[in-house]
Amino acid sequence: IKQESKSVLNSYQKLGVSKAITISTSFKNWEKVIDFSGELTSLGFTLGTHPHEADNFNKNDFYQVLKSHRQNKNLQAIGEIGLDYFYNLSSTKNQVDCFEYHLELASKENLPVVIHNRESDEDMIHSLKKYSSEMKHKGVIHSFSSGLKLAEFALENDFYLGFNGMCTFKSAENVREAIRLCPMDRILLETDSPFLAPTPYRGKENTPSYLPVVAIEISKIKNIPLKECLDQIYKNSHYCFRNLDNIRPTLS
Repeated sequence: IKQESKSVLNSYQKLGVSKAITISTSFKNWEKVIDFSGELTSLGFTLGTHPHEADNFNKNDFYQVLKSHRQNKNLQAIGEIGLDYFYNLSSTKNQVDCFEYHLELASKENLPVVIHNRESDEDMIHSLKKYSSEMKHKGVIHSFSSGLKLAEFALENDFYLGFNGMCTFKSAENVREAIRLCPMDRILLETDSPFLAPTPYRGKENTPSYLPVVAIEISKIKNIPLKECLDQIYKNSHYCFRNLDNIRPTLS
């Protein structure tokens, strides 16, 4: 593992962030996140296929990787999966097929999901309706910036909403509206690193060390003391990602 990677982990742990999850997006980095997580304590990983990669998705390849690592205690979820009709880097049909295949596997394997959604709210709700009732552990719609209809659907069906540096952007009133709507026991903190660094770091490479800025903003929006906010979100993270309890809390 590169020294700068260990430096990132050290920097956020000094701020009190004891555990984190690194997210995979395609066959290009499935093994990389597994190896990265395996060498560093306090770091879990996910396995999934981002909608941008849906045109290149191979069901058998993914199934074999998931099967090989299903018993790995650092495996936290299936993700990042979902739909993205803003960039449309893969066909709509392939995005939906790929997304629903991952949802079906998550249901069968009792794993939560990490979901990406951009300008695809209606199809997102349609796909989730097909599988959410069968999912024992739901997961999170991450980097939430969608409409309140999707937020309400997600919350009614026991999903979490993930919020990051966008909540500090002047133009992101829709994100703050979603935070106001979301009960404290359904909020997760995230970075979406290396993107979406919060104000006043906007434009810089994002890192987990900026999470306190997001936490402070959420506590202000919810009008809740910061410690109370952080204590609840910590509980939420462990409840959403059950395997977090298996991750060792310190660097080796």
